[in-house]
Amino acid sequence: MTEAQDNWREQGFRSAALTGDAVAWRALYDGAFEAVAGYVHWRAGGLADLADDVIQEAWLTAARKLSAFDPGQCRFAAWVCGIAGNVLRHHLRSRTRYRRRVQALGPADPPAPTADHKREQAEQIAVALANLPDRYEQALRAKYFDRLSVEQIAAAWGESPKAVESLLSRARQAFREEFEKHQ
Repeated sequence: MTEAQDNWREQGFRSAALTGDAVAWRALYDGAFEAVAGYVHWRAGGLADLADDVIQEAWLTAARKLSAFDPGQCRFAAWVCGIAGNVLRHHLRSRTRYRRRVQALGPADPPAPTADHKREQAEQIAVALANLPDRYEQALRAKYFDRLSVEQIAAAWGESPKAVESLLSRARQAFREEFEKHQ
């Protein structure tokens, strides 16, 4: 299907879903779910419970705000991923504020490599990804989640491989800095 056909198809489903057509909503949902879930799981640092909460809230928001979706601007999956990214940032900020308010009752013991430590590290990854500029996050996602080569990214984005390598280098450095801030 061409991009114009996809836009027309999504416009039709959007219009029908806004009138209460459950089949049209299901078509939009089914067509985008895997992309949205994969994106959220990656951005959540592999934390399944956080990802599940974010996915659920993102879909609820998408259903409530469907009239704001414009198929001429982006694909439905990309629109819901944008909502999910905002929901995830909100969840992570809330967790960070909560942790700052909680004080330890005694001296801290050195952390043992437990499931809690792994979860904390996964949360640090999620926070670091959430704090990156969108372009850096997109580059890292394309390279490490989508497993695209530098050449494939360059071709898809209409850039030179050298420009993509440079972007990835800056994105990795920014990720390192963000990750270290939250250790």
